[in-house]
Amino acid sequence: MGIRTLIVDDEPLCRERVRSLLAPWPQIEVVGECAFGADAIRMLGAHQFDLLFLDIQMPDVTGFEVIERAGIDRTPLVIFVTAFADYAVDAFEVHALDYLLKPIERERFDRAVARALAELSEVGEPSRRERLDGLLRTVRPASSGDVERLLVRSGSRLVFVRACDVDWLEASGNYVAVHVGAETHLMRQTMARLEARLDPARFVRIHRRALVNLDALRELRSDEMGECVAVLRNGQRLPVSRRCRQRIEAAFERGLR
Repeated sequence: MGIRTLIVDDEPLCRERVRSLLAPWPQIEVVGECAFGADAIRMLGAHQFDLLFLDIQMPDVTGFEVIERAGIDRTPLVIFVTAFADYAVDAFEVHALDYLLKPIERERFDRAVARALAELSEVGEPSRRERLDGLLRTVRPASSGDVERLLVRSGSRLVFVRACDVDWLEASGNYVAVHVGAETHLMRQTMARLEARLDPARFVRIHRRALVNLDALRELRSDEMGECVAVLRNGQRLPVSRRCRQRIEAAFERGLR
């Protein structure tokens, strides 16, 4: 019997691409396809699979939600598929889980499949489940809605930074610069996506490209031009828009109640 494989992606062309790229791998048997996450959850609950190609962004639920709802114990070895290079890629690397970027390239696809076959023959299920659980805890907010650690790049390393230690965050295209004291790290993620994961009682937007940790904010003052400036605990000064100043003051008022 071949390696029972399920393909989950809302794009028909992407599912067809995965099927065609699997043609040279006779040991892999595609036994199911799903266009929606809800269908994938039902399939995983009703059938046993060995390998899963899982799209992350789908119209009903995300790939991560599919795993959470189906249960890690019911989830086979996963190769994630995403159209966004910034979406949790660092987390995949840290937890040694494979991913493919759309449009899928044959060479990269073949490497992922070869690695999956090696893992299926050598790595035990407890190890795979532990890594998958680690990924979900990294990329998905806690039940309270607040993420406590950020996965950032520091030179050639990937390290975790406690959210409470962050002074401020700066948007830079598809990256976010994470400022911690005298150090600056990069996250491969958009500011909007990161902001949605952070505690809104702690991190407040001061202008369209920056969030500040209220615990790191020492004072608000006016500069020589009469514009509002945030002064941080390390002495750094950041401009504050008029609209965002109201948010900061409201956040402080809530904290004093």
